[in-house]
Amino acid sequence: MAGVERIGYNVMIPFNGAFVDLAIGLRLRSQLRRLLRQYDFDVLHTHAPLVPTLPMYAVLEATCPQVGTFHTTGNPNRFLNWLARMQRPVMGRLDAKIAVSVTAREYASQMFPGSYEVIPNGVDIARFHPDVQPFEQWRDPEKVNLLFVGRLDPRKGVHLLLAAMPEIVQKTHGRARLLVVGDSYLRARFEASVPAWVRPHVHFLGHVPSAELPRWYATGDIFISPACGQESFGIVLVEAMASARAVVASDIPGYRTVVDPDVNGVVFEPNSVPALARAVVRLVDDPERRLLLGSRGRVRAQAFAWPSVAERIERIYQDLLAGRTGRVRGLRRVSAA
Repeated sequence: MAGVERIGYNVMIPFNGAFVDLAIGLRLRSQLRRLLRQYDFDVLHTHAPLVPTLPMYAVLEATCPQVGTFHTTGNPNRFLNWLARMQRPVMGRLDAKIAVSVTAREYASQMFPGSYEVIPNGVDIARFHPDVQPFEQWRDPEKVNLLFVGRLDPRKGVHLLLAAMPEIVQKTHGRARLLVVGDSYLRARFEASVPAWVRPHVHFLGHVPSAELPRWYATGDIFISPACGQESFGIVLVEAMASARAVVASDIPGYRTVVDPDVNGVVFEPNSVPALARAVVRLVDDPERRLLLGSRGRVRAQAFAWPSVAERIERIYQDLLAGRTGRVRGLRRVSAA
């Protein structure tokens, strides 16, 4: 990909109920230092700046104005409090701080008080669009497709959805069909948890190419995200809403950033399999409500469209540059991954 410099390689480790993607490499810090000197950036914007290795190294090595975006939410504990004390030098190098939601801001400010601008994640509403063509082999007038998209880890709650499927299948007389898009080393365990008589109604599709993702949203009738908690935002919800799909989501603070209950989506009590099953069954049986929620969701997704989100972020860049130089310079973009 043009304009992208790749250094190190990635490993997945379990943390905070999910899997964290860490960049590692024996020469990672020196390679990053070389890139920062080579490109002489006007602004460095680091996501999750406190995450070990690449983000932390970037903040510590950069000499230009810096912006950090915070994505994490949860409950502070002794380990995180200890880690926060160790990370104060990193925080002190940030000139501006962004949180993707109010709950992300509250979490970060508990450990690092200060000013945070709340700017949500963005979505390409032209890419995720109601007119995208579905996968016709998965469209059936006798079936209502339930769609899950996400990594198969405990925090995303796919185990709750699978536990709800027997009741959903039974009460919809077999009309509900679940499509699971995503993968992890836990996939075999999740597949084995589905009762034999329910398996014809549950399809694990594994990892799909990014280019196909809009078509999977178009293939679903109801998008379900039963995350257990510790989600600071709901990017998959926004993608589904931009695709004009009815969404069912656990009622957690990060998801309330996106969904207005019973206006553009349905929420249910977190970690409650019966509540999840009831919410889904009602929507399976009510196609008119699905269409209404989908159309309202499409309208709601406009608030997260990239042009408006990018404009707010670039305004922060321009303010930093104006403060540093007394004038605004043009911005050029290079990404490191």
